[in-house]
Amino acid sequence: MAISWQSIKARVQGCRAGCMDLLGSGIRTRIIVGLIGLYLIVAVFVGIYWSMTPGQFDVDDNAANMAESHQQSVVVGTTTTAALIHVVETMLHKPGGFISNDILPPGVWLDDIANWEYGVLIQSRDLTRALRESFSRSQSQSKEDVDLGKAEPSLNFSNDSWAVPASESEYKAAIKHLDSYLQRLADEGNNRAQFYARADNLNYWLGTIETRLGSLSQRLSASVGQRRLNTDLSGDTAAQQSTSSPAELEVRTPWTEIDDVYFESRGTAWALLHFLQAVEVDFADVLAKKNARVSVRQIIRELESTQQTVFSPVILNGSGFGVLANHSLVMASYLSRANAAITDLRDLLSQG
Repeated sequence: MAISWQSIKARVQGCRAGCMDLLGSGIRTRIIVGLIGLYLIVAVFVGIYWSMTPGQFDVDDNAANMAESHQQSVVVGTTTTAALIHVVETMLHKPGGFISNDILPPGVWLDDIANWEYGVLIQSRDLTRALRESFSRSQSQSKEDVDLGKAEPSLNFSNDSWAVPASESEYKAAIKHLDSYLQRLADEGNNRAQFYARADNLNYWLGTIETRLGSLSQRLSASVGQRRLNTDLSGDTAAQQSTSSPAELEVRTPWTEIDDVYFESRGTAWALLHFLQAVEVDFADVLAKKNARVSVRQIIRELESTQQTVFSPVILNGSGFGVLANHSLVMASYLSRANAAITDLRDLLSQG
């Protein structure tokens, strides 16, 4: 059967068109893959930058600057409230902003800095609650401060909400209420906002810190795993619990959570050392009367040790006396000593 020249030409043109389409499709695919690869490489370096934790700040300078911005003087409670505001602002505005609710790379990969934020957030919530329930009230039957009553629930909003509303918007609302309370503290014409620096108020907040640090110390120590005797009901022969527990427990932090617990502890210590520095200023007379200022400074020193540079690219989990370091046990040591000092400080404050 004869094949006409026109049909051959048509087939060649069709083949050429198909090859060009195939070639164009291949180029587009390579471009897309290249762009994705470039994005991932950039995301890795951006993620490293975002993972850098903030340094320390001076609580006295911070209080003076905030008071000056409001054209007011520093009064009792200014340093503590200003430190709380600055800690929350730092959490929101550090490199990368607030990362815990990110849903895209690189933020979604950065679980270490997200856990650091969680530690900071827990301490900020605890201090805000203490401000609302204790520091700003003269007695149990007194009326709570309006702004603090709004700041606490805003700061207790979920930390992983990325929209409607976003976590950041709620935390910024809490900052506005705390700032409003701070301004009214130094307003001589408005005595409704108060900060009562009393031993019992300070003891109330320290009790919360004691339980937080105790829990973190146990979780950090469990990085190597150990068997512990059950002491849940010890000290009270009439004590009971809902369901029975074994006499001996195997306690171990899963290896996937070791770095999470470490960075949560690091964030907790970072926020707490600033709050204690501020408390040392606002409760100066109370601490001097109890001869307890050195106790506060020792707690601060232990917490400052937790902020030393980690030179290892990963959080190591060597055995207790093994060749490799165990960063969790080192952190647990500092927090345990700080916790023991807090217990001693509470005993001093409770004495007449």
